[in-house]
Amino acid sequence: MSFDQKEIFSLMYKLARLIVPDTRVEYDSMGAIHVPLDRLYGPQTMRCLLKFPIGGVNERMPRPLIIALAIIKKAVAEANKMFGLEERLCEAISQACDDIISGKLYDEEHFPLVIWQSGSGTHTNMNVNEVICNRAIEILGGQLGTKKPVDPDDHVNRSQSSNDTFSTAINIAVVMQLRDKLYPALSLIIDILDKKSNQCKDIIKIGRTHLMDAVPLTLGQELSGYKQQLVNCRERLDTSLSRLYQLSLGGTTVGTGFNTKKGLAAECVKGVSKITSLPFVDAPNLFESISSCDAIVEVHGELNTLAASTMKIANDIRFLGSGPRCGLAELKLTENEPGSSIMPGKTNPTQCEALTMICAQVMGNQVAVTIGGCSGNFQLNCFMPMIASNVLRSITLLGDGIKSFSNNCLSSIEPNIVRINNIMSESLMLVTALSPHVGYERSAAIAKAAHQNNTTLREEAIIAGISKDDFDQWVRPDKMLGPN
Repeated sequence: MSFDQKEIFSLMYKLARLIVPDTRVEYDSMGAIHVPLDRLYGPQTMRCLLKFPIGGVNERMPRPLIIALAIIKKAVAEANKMFGLEERLCEAISQACDDIISGKLYDEEHFPLVIWQSGSGTHTNMNVNEVICNRAIEILGGQLGTKKPVDPDDHVNRSQSSNDTFSTAINIAVVMQLRDKLYPALSLIIDILDKKSNQCKDIIKIGRTHLMDAVPLTLGQELSGYKQQLVNCRERLDTSLSRLYQLSLGGTTVGTGFNTKKGLAAECVKGVSKITSLPFVDAPNLFESISSCDAIVEVHGELNTLAASTMKIANDIRFLGSGPRCGLAELKLTENEPGSSIMPGKTNPTQCEALTMICAQVMGNQVAVTIGGCSGNFQLNCFMPMIASNVLRSITLLGDGIKSFSNNCLSSIEPNIVRINNIMSESLMLVTALSPHVGYERSAAIAKAAHQNNTTLREEAIIAGISKDDFDQWVRPDKMLGPN
């Protein structure tokens, strides 16, 4: 009695169902393994899932990276159609990729792997290959797990290596998240600061250096400084993007492009650019782009700078809003929610606090990304999942945090004119305006006398022999806002 291959597989499948219900048996180079019936992944994903039980659902590979890999697989499938792969297979693979990219197929149960796995991202690359493969088999009317008529290695992963696809996916995911998540948040906060700066351009207040009183400036000038910090941060990100647009796709294992066809890599990169509407190009040196993560380290350095700028701004806002009676209270902050379970009526600068905590986390991520970036060896960096997850987390946190801070705090701050004027009138550093007329030493003596005697500068200046008219003409805060 003889059986064809299909009958043998059917018998094995029925036997496996009796041994482990609700599973199917799949095979890879290491043999058979049971895979849950309702999952689209295959044996390599299952082995990784069993061998890396680290961190749980909170440590799963970021969704943007899965989408980026699907974009790559679609672009490669379209290119492979031009280089001899059967058209119906390419179209089924491309459709399966669309299901992931659009979110129709995305389900964390199909992509369960955690960050802590192969340092090259091999397991996640195969996870995506297997899901696309089984979805393509469904589209073509086949049976899950059979690798017929679509194979995850020979067809979905054709002309690729985890080394070039995963490193490429990091760049794609980071650029897309910057575009979709962080840049809109930066535009929002810059626009709000620009508007507030113009509204407050005539409100003169005391400046502060070393946390001590300094010469006056306008509230508009102060806010314009914050705006320029963020404009500079955005421009730094713009500069770093030019390196992120360079993709290692086509370099396969070590950068040589072995097991690809001439011209395929360029077609793949064109496909990625078309799908994403972003100006991706071939990396000028595939050996550099696969073996290092310098472009990613660079962009996170700019995120770290953004975190430093944002923390400074958020801290200034909450200190300027401190009070309402016993702090600086130069700004009125929105009262979003009760601030204490024991002190009735208290409100706190919680949006500032949330944003500064985010900044601290991004600074911590910078350490991990830096160590990961410098820890590659020879032709491959094996810290890529950790690097990618930290960069993507920083982008998400900064994007969400800046947006929340802008909408729920910054957009509604108002100057406390009475408080600003009171503080201004008490400042001793207005004495700086006397220096050009009576000299530094004499001016310092007047300021010290006013501080010691708890009097005003005007009173001590008159005692020191300066006429009332001269003092009133020389010491004018509105004339201290720029060059003489």
